[in-house]
Amino acid sequence: MKEKKYPQRVRNELRFRELSVLRVERIGAGFQRIVLGGEALEGFSSRGFDDHTKLFFPQAGERIAPPTMTDEGIVWPDGVRPQSRDYTPLYNAERHELAYDFFIHDGGVASSWAMNARVGDTLTIGGPRGSLVVPEDYAWQLYVCDESGMPALRRRLESLRQLPTRPQVKAIVTIADAAYQDYLAEFSEFEIEWVIGHREQAVADKLATLSVPAEDYFIWVTGEGAVAKSLVSRFENDAIDQQLLRTQAYWHKK
Repeated sequence: MKEKKYPQRVRNELRFRELSVLRVERIGAGFQRIVLGGEALEGFSSRGFDDHTKLFFPQAGERIAPPTMTDEGIVWPDGVRPQSRDYTPLYNAERHELAYDFFIHDGGVASSWAMNARVGDTLTIGGPRGSLVVPEDYAWQLYVCDESGMPALRRRLESLRQLPTRPQVKAIVTIADAAYQDYLAEFSEFEIEWVIGHREQAVADKLATLSVPAEDYFIWVTGEGAVAKSLVSRFENDAIDQQLLRTQAYWHKK
């Protein structure tokens, strides 16, 4: 039996950065990419494929200066903490650029900002405060998500395709519109099953057909909080090493 490989947590110093929009790119039917850069990006580190950074969104025409860290905690210059959301960072070390892929939907503060962003605009970000570094070479890997987790999945698949020996990877992705499949179209070498219409039972039925190997596996389940909790429950048993199971709520229904 192989010695088990476990994900490892690493901590980062909490830093806030004010970055500038370098490019705005529509990269699919459902996603708008905002590419950021600037001197403040120096020292940025993100070692986990599903890391979270907090993005702070200004009101139209306003600028948000980064807060300062004090003994009492985080202090914003005007005393009012702006609206924020957590997003997966897509960092390109060679270009020294940081991208975020925003899922476009009605009524979202992040989505609205991304659709109106222009080159030269600024955005303040914080983190990531830490990373869960998940080994890439598990022989069998399962990823379950909705639109909110697709950027993290994309980041993971980009890394996995670079491995000299490609693991067996299966992804089950639930989306509201079939057009959103184009976001992952370039990863045809991986097995991606789509569930159109956010049908939780359909995802559960697909999971029920899977047989997790006795060893050398990794399972990742994310999405809306209650849905992710329900889906992951089938893996919360003695047959599954819970250190090789990662689940996160990426959003919550109001």
